[in-house]
Amino acid sequence: MNDLSTLTIADARDMLRAGEVTSRRITEDCLVAIEDAGALNAFVTTTADKALAMAEAADQRRTNGDDGDLLGIPLGIKDLYCTAGVRSQAASHILDGFVPPYESTVTNQLWEAGAVMLGKLNMDEFAMGSSNEHSVYGPCVSPWRRTGDPAPITPGGSSGGSAAAVAADLCLGAIGTDTGGSIRQPAAFTGTVGIKPTYGRCSRLGIVAFASSLDQAGPFTKTVRDSAIMLRVMAGHDPKDSTSADLPVPDFEAALTGDLRGKRIGLPKEYREGLGAETDALWAQGAAMLRDAGAEVVDISLPYTKYALPAYYIIAPAEASSNLARYDGVRYGHRARLDQGDGIIEMYQKTRAEGFGAEVRRRVMIGTYVLSAGYYDAYYLQAQKVRSLIKRDFDQAFETVDAILTPTTPSPAFGLGELQGDLMAMYLQDVFTVTVNLAGLPGISVPLGLSATGLPLGLQLIGQPWGEAGVLDAALALEQRAGFAARPERWW
Repeated sequence: MNDLSTLTIADARDMLRAGEVTSRRITEDCLVAIEDAGALNAFVTTTADKALAMAEAADQRRTNGDDGDLLGIPLGIKDLYCTAGVRSQAASHILDGFVPPYESTVTNQLWEAGAVMLGKLNMDEFAMGSSNEHSVYGPCVSPWRRTGDPAPITPGGSSGGSAAAVAADLCLGAIGTDTGGSIRQPAAFTGTVGIKPTYGRCSRLGIVAFASSLDQAGPFTKTVRDSAIMLRVMAGHDPKDSTSADLPVPDFEAALTGDLRGKRIGLPKEYREGLGAETDALWAQGAAMLRDAGAEVVDISLPYTKYALPAYYIIAPAEASSNLARYDGVRYGHRARLDQGDGIIEMYQKTRAEGFGAEVRRRVMIGTYVLSAGYYDAYYLQAQKVRSLIKRDFDQAFETVDAILTPTTPSPAFGLGELQGDLMAMYLQDVFTVTVNLAGLPGISVPLGLSATGLPLGLQLIGQPWGEAGVLDAALALEQRAGFAARPERWW
């Protein structure tokens, strides 16, 4: 069998268990696919030798009686995760040459489960961006293109490399991070499934921090079932991470039924403001699918949604300003060349000016400003109060509904470079996703159809805290009824 990289995780698992294929064979096909897809710039580091060794070890484990869900499954890893002995740069010049001696908790759990690392994936620098254009490696390109138009399309951001790699069948699954929509938005843009679990469900240890109270790890997959399989392995309590929840991890795959009888799904009226006709029609179609699955669909209100984006763009840069203060050119990464007479202050200034890209510098300056004396109360404190009100909106909504259905993005993916001169339009790409991070809730994006220009469109389901099983089940109901099977036409 050729093109084993096109398999879903569930299908590959079944074939491996039946002895129909080996992990090495699947891994070899993935490595060939990666080598042939240089035009996408999705993989920025390929660990071929390591991948083959891990695949052979997985095959031996299976011979010895192990049959874990991810045993022998080749995955891609966002460059934000620290991977022992493998370059981990967060797509930033300031981390040039950084090779961590330790493994992030999430990737360590994947390797313990027998998964195979194919390499590291492109992203926006320090996860700051919605288009994967802010990367020291250069932009990642989506495998999708508009019908009849060869112009390159963004895969979304910041986890653009993860989304593009899964959509182009370079790997069976990938991991990303989501601070304001950085898993769900790229998933919607590329026709993949992406879930951001509840804040605290997955450990953040070994993930380069952007905004510590918002960041959360999650998987990209080809199907909802695959997301359930990956998330179960990624999740769990980590005593080394004080924000990691000490709660049991359900068997998310076993909970999948697609039967929503007795469930109530809310449609927030505030999300209709400024919505394009195409996305609005998709939303109505998704609601009808949930009704067909047995759910009662009702209108709800989330009145503080309109303040979410400005609150997010105060809180996230403030936390980034604090987190990125550690990059000074002293201990690791890039250090600027100094002139005679330069002291430590000049070293800090030159190193950070050279090492950080324009978007990171912009957010660090905003964050420093809103945390400064005289402005803290007016900006940062007010944003935290808004965050509490947004969380209260969701708490009140979940008193009457089990999940919430919304668009994932306002529109299909845009072309690379099209929004570079319009920061507001770029930031508005996250308008439907940031509320979920501010409230710490689980959210998933599921592909439902194609736009008039032939690009994927997705809807988002938002669940109650620790309600990933219910969100995945509702997502399965959508997936089954949408029957989304479109694949990008190969041009690379």
